[in-house]
Amino acid sequence: MNRSLLCALPGNEEMAALLSERLGCERGVIQIRRFPDGETYLRYDTPPVGRSVAVLCTLDRPDEKVMSVILAASAARKLGAVRVGLVAPYLAYMRQDASFKPGEAVSAYSFAQLLSAHFDWIATVEPHLHRIHTLCEIFSCASESISVMPILADWICREVRSPVVIGPDSESRQWVGAIAKAAGLPFLTLSKVRQGDRQVQIQEADLSQCRGRQPVLVDDIISTATTMIESITYLKANGLAAPLCLGVHGLFAEEAYTRLLEVGARQIVTTNTVRHPTNGIDVSGSIAKAVQPLL
Repeated sequence: MNRSLLCALPGNEEMAALLSERLGCERGVIQIRRFPDGETYLRYDTPPVGRSVAVLCTLDRPDEKVMSVILAASAARKLGAVRVGLVAPYLAYMRQDASFKPGEAVSAYSFAQLLSAHFDWIATVEPHLHRIHTLCEIFSCASESISVMPILADWICREVRSPVVIGPDSESRQWVGAIAKAAGLPFLTLSKVRQGDRQVQIQEADLSQCRGRQPVLVDDIISTATTMIESITYLKANGLAAPLCLGVHGLFAEEAYTRLLEVGARQIVTTNTVRHPTNGIDVSGSIAKAVQPLL
């Protein structure tokens, strides 16, 4: 019997089915419920004793999930698991990677310390690394950052006629550059001036190489979608075709999805790291390949 056990927290069942088949490991059963006062109850129905356990939980809306993740790791270890890891297709709290104002918490470091204290390893897809260059800078446990840009490049080449890849801001340059290099496509990145969490302004850009091509806006995270919305507005106002919006992690906070459609996005496509109707690109193969040596 394979000694590894994949235990999915609620809401991760679809990814668990894909990963367990690719990894050839058993799917463990965990009971999770809330006490009347809001505390979390967790129980393993599948004994983890003597086994390597991978806890699967994508961490969008993280504050609702983190206690369950920590309890799952702690209980597995106490019940005799020989190794405990976390598969987090989306890893939260990576964007606050520096203190921009006096007194601010740098959540990327704090969150990494919390998870490192409970897991032997962590694997995640395209974490938002900017001023932090690698996960090992902030995690004390083994950490695996999984790139899916080649998968996005393949999808663009297969599904989009005469594309040009556009990053909505300077931070997206690393992703659009990787896609353009893999697919042999032209690309550019726009520049923005942020005026708040929900207000940005796109600066003038040379769009000459975009003429006659289908713009594909690419970003790692679509959250409020403010930058992507302003980018769509800017590109259309300058005579380009309605852009296709491509994101790795579709968080779609508040009314982001509706607003993207209203402003005129041609299509919105995300990977299945976070479950959403826009999921059109399966990255479970890349996750399984990275996780296999860690189990």
